[in-house]
Amino acid sequence: LVVALGALLPAAAARRSQDLHCGACRALVDELEWEIAQVDPRKTIQMGSFRINPDGSQSVVEVPYARSEAHLTELLERVCEKMKEYGEKVDPATHRKSYVRVISHDGTKMDLSGVKIDGDVASSLKFACESIAEEYEDELIEFLSHEADNVKDRLCSKRTDLCDHALNIPHDEL
Repeated sequence: LVVALGALLPAAAARRSQDLHCGACRALVDELEWEIAQVDPRKTIQMGSFRINPDGSQSVVEVPYARSEAHLTELLERVCEKMKEYGEKVDPATHRKSYVRVISHDGTKMDLSGVKIDGDVASSLKFACESIAEEYEDELIEFLSHEADNVKDRLCSKRTDLCDHALNIPHDEL
């Protein structure tokens, strides 16, 4: 019995870690997409060289600020603070953990039945978020600098393998 339990514990710990990192990745992408959507679409930033060309012109281009590298880099530095607004939900059938917002962006009441809210969950999620943001900064900027569909699945499952069990996670959009 002891040997059987000893064999199962590492697998359970690995699954907990995978659930945490997958949930952190998905929450990170959700938060970044929400922040991008809050920026006025008419707001632009100048990109390019500020050197004067021989003909007196400059090679400066105006791009939308919301998806600019400067804005995305700034968001990545502070977005993991939002993880304190998340709680942990355990699927009763699979015992897999997912992470859900416990404070809505717009103040609407949320159904928090079955959601565990505590400091340990928030700090674990924040730590996982920070390590993902640091390790996959280039990929996050690449995906989010262009408007794309299914960024969560494409980044968290296909590109990073953080959610290789993603087929078992319900899609928010559906």
